[in-house]
Amino acid sequence: MKLCMIGTGYVGLVSGVCFSDIGNTVYCVDKDKKKIDLLNKGIVPIFEPGLEEILKKNYKQKRLIFTSDLKKAVINSDIIFICVGTPTKKNTNSADLKYVFKVAKDLKKIIKKKYKIIINKSTVPVSTGDKIEKILSNLKKKKLIDVVSNPEFLREGEAIRDFIYPDRVVIGTDSNKANRILKSLYFPIIKKTTRYFNTSRRGAELIKYASNAFLATKISFINEIANLCEKAGVDIKDVSLGMGSDERIGDRFLRAGPAYGGSCFPKDTRALIDTGNKFKTDLTIVKSVVNSNDHRKNLLIKRVVKILGGNLKNKIITFLGVTFKPNTDDMRETSSIPMIKYLSKKNSKIKYYDPSGEKDDFKGLNNVKYCDTISSACLNADLVILYTEWNDFKLLNFKKLVKKQKFKIFDMRNMYSPLKMKKLKIKYFSVGR
Repeated sequence: MKLCMIGTGYVGLVSGVCFSDIGNTVYCVDKDKKKIDLLNKGIVPIFEPGLEEILKKNYKQKRLIFTSDLKKAVINSDIIFICVGTPTKKNTNSADLKYVFKVAKDLKKIIKKKYKIIINKSTVPVSTGDKIEKILSNLKKKKLIDVVSNPEFLREGEAIRDFIYPDRVVIGTDSNKANRILKSLYFPIIKKTTRYFNTSRRGAELIKYASNAFLATKISFINEIANLCEKAGVDIKDVSLGMGSDERIGDRFLRAGPAYGGSCFPKDTRALIDTGNKFKTDLTIVKSVVNSNDHRKNLLIKRVVKILGGNLKNKIITFLGVTFKPNTDDMRETSSIPMIKYLSKKNSKIKYYDPSGEKDDFKGLNNVKYCDTISSACLNADLVILYTEWNDFKLLNFKKLVKKQKFKIFDMRNMYSPLKMKKLKIKYFSVGR
């Protein structure tokens, strides 16, 4: 089939590349010509393991086309995916849908004769598909389009695997024609364990928000239980294992650590609250999750201050990892940003190393330095904070890395054994233990 992905951000690029890898011709469209030029040179603008190799292979085989010519891409495609951003509106909880509606208005001008399926893959509130269909009402009356919701469930750092081996494929449409075509599109990746789920368009939109809110709830819940474990003398890992062994609960997203971040959970929980308000439904649990997560950021900052005895001036603090999770360069809503900004204002000397490279978020901050090796980052540190659980950090010789013998470690991901650290005579702090 011939597909058009409008937007080459995380969702659009990964989906487009993976669709081309199963035999489709895919047009990836973006108004940012510089980004298109880079992609045509095989340069991937995001950090996602395995993506570059698959992109280059399918580009060479001419199944993958990068262009800024929206009209050409749409005319030559059977299925159009809207994959633009839906950020949080400033000073509100609501999702900003201006980019989605702009695409819809552009499509209205381009589609003239041939039937197209318009798929909203962007994460959007309930009824957004209705509004897109209203914009395209003339095309709908002529039976030239069907508007479908097909939310993505790609995890950053594991996106390619998630695309090839999805837990479910959700298709929101009441059109038998569109459903038949899309089932054929997804057939190569629908395995025996994968459920192809056809529901209403509004149902598909809400499935995405509800899923993310529930996972965010699990993270916030286990973080709060970790707080209790610290005071009760219980190991949070034991609690997580005991809980996760129950099939009704499951062990995924039950790992205590920093506040959740990234491009999805923060904005989607806020947007779900806003959607509830618009439909006059008070989502008290989701509100509590958002509040708990915000509190988590401040709690861990206070923990750092306490570990350092309340005196932060001229303390050398090393961050190993700053992204919200490993195997991604995404810094959106990561709690390392407010933490480092706070410590910088208190005149601490911050050094950080992240496998995904230097971050613009910290440029211009006083006393914040990027190091290109783990050893240079840890040199003479008073406190080493293990913030992101990259594989690079799981087997470190801290005695060798840190020349000062009175250094401390704050392991926010519980990667190391407290008993082992005690034997090494290292002052070690973790979460919920």
